Amino acid sequence: MNLEKGRLCLLYILSYFTDTSFLGLVNYDLKERRIIIVTGTPGVGKSAVSRALSKELKAEYIDLTEFVKKHGLIERYDEDRETSIVDEEKVCIRLQEFIEGLNAQNIVIDGHYGVFTVSPEKVYRVFVLRRHPAELREVLLARGYSDRKIAENLASEILDVCLIDAIKRCGRDKVCEIDVTGKDVGCVVKKMVENLSGRKPCEIGIVDWLGELEREGRLDEFLTF
Repeated sequence: MNLEKGRLCLLYILSYFTDTSFLGLVNYDLKERRIIIVTGTPGVGKSAVSRALSKELKAEYIDLTEFVKKHGLIERYDEDRETSIVDEEKVCIRLQEFIEGLNAQNIVIDGHYGVFTVSPEKVYRVFVLRRHPAELREVLLARGYSDRKIAENLASEILDVCLIDAIKRCGRDKVCEIDVTGKDVGCVVKKMVENLSGRKPCEIGIVDWLGELEREGRLDEFLTF
């Protein structure tokens, strides 16, 4: 066993007996920057999870929604869809410039279109958060979303839109799917860290909302909200 492998093995063992994550111990010696994207349908809990993950990794946290506002990258507001429209190409360019100016070893990007703002080869991992449509609907109702916007987001979650986008853009090997239904932020972040540290592999296809709701005879309840 060479020195580097021996060191990593030792750190892995020590991580089980300390409060410091294995990932945090190792990352600062890596030459390559790790860009981690947290994506998912609005309402799945991206922001809370991303902030907690950033804290755990001592990473730079980038909220795409705030980033595009701060840098004037919103082109217009779509009244029908009740959402801001951004120029993804301009966002990519500005975000790349911003990232190049950072000293952080780890960067966590929070946003449902995050996979389209970074070159795939520069992405280390994409975490796609999933939430059962019934629970997601309650979150969106609490936020005061209109019926139309709720229906659009529920359809997106049921049809795996964010997962499909992530796989098409970055490839299956970089994508991890996590079901956050009924879970607290700490539990979700723990799963992420376990994956990033190599303790557990990525999983894809862990939920099938479409099939589940069809079997239960509840699909129309969510797609015609």
